[in-house]
Amino acid sequence: MLTNQILSAARVMGLQARRNYGVSAVLLAKASDPIQQLFVNKLREYAQKSQSAGGKLVDATPEIERELKQEMEKLAKQYGGAQGEDMTAFPTFKFEEPKIDPINASA
Repeated sequence: MLTNQILSAARVMGLQARRNYGVSAVLLAKASDPIQQLFVNKLREYAQKSQSAGGKLVDATPEIERELKQEMEKLAKQYGGAQGEDMTAFPTFKFEEPKIDPINASA
């Protein structure tokens, strides 16, 4: 009975090893998909343009920049931002320690 279980487990493990080898061989082969290569090339091109733009919009026309400025001003008004406040920055919080009277003060 024990030998049957051991033989059965050995067969299953051999089958699993064959399947894993077959799958990994396909995954390890270099993908030569032309569409995938075009996508990677466009990503690299965009990264290069983004780096040269210095944090601004890539390939932005003056009209697009004006629209962005108008939308940011509209959002600032809508959410209570002050004039000229950067609404894209994370807000800074300032917590002050409250003044607490001592507990064992005799009055």
